[in-house]
Amino acid sequence: MKKILPIIILKFSLFGATINVGESAPNFSLVDQDGNLHQLDDYKGNNLVIYFFPKADTPG
Repeated sequence: MKKILPIIILKFSLFGATINVGESAPNFSLVDQDGNLHQLDDYKGNNLVIYFFPKADTPG
């Protein structure tokens, strides 16, 4: 996860991809703290909140 997030941020900052209010999010996948892969398409039709937080005893 530590490697994926900077890549996603770098990609969006380099190519200027922005999402406006009311637009659908682009499909993406993330690995959770247990190593399970989650894809945005898995939650289609549901409300979804993605919350990032630092691991215990780490700065941030």
